[in-house]
Amino acid sequence: MTVSVPQEVQAIVDALDDKKAREITVLDLQDVSETLDYFIIATGDSSVQLNALEDSVREKLKGQLTLKGVEGPSARWLLVDYGYIVIHLMSQDARSFYDLEGLWADAVKLEVLPN
Repeated sequence: MTVSVPQEVQAIVDALDDKKAREITVLDLQDVSETLDYFIIATGDSSVQLNALEDSVREKLKGQLTLKGVEGPSARWLLVDYGYIVIHLMSQDARSFYDLEGLWADAVKLEVLPN
């Protein structure tokens, strides 16, 4: 089921899709976290692609949200913090190892299709 999401969440999904991210997942954390509203998790095939994904998101959100910080760079995982939205850009092995979807299993998984 596709649901209505904030325009910024849609913009992030679109930016990730533009750079060929795989397995883009949006978790609605509003009912399970007091500080976060959304996790967006995406898989990249290389550190170069992870950096390109980050750049694409930052460009798409310029003037819309204030970037709080970026954890990384790393060949396995970049965390991009926009406050109430946190984006995890991960290699396949890091994503499998850390299993954020399993860790946040109480969150609602949203189907957000790229425009």
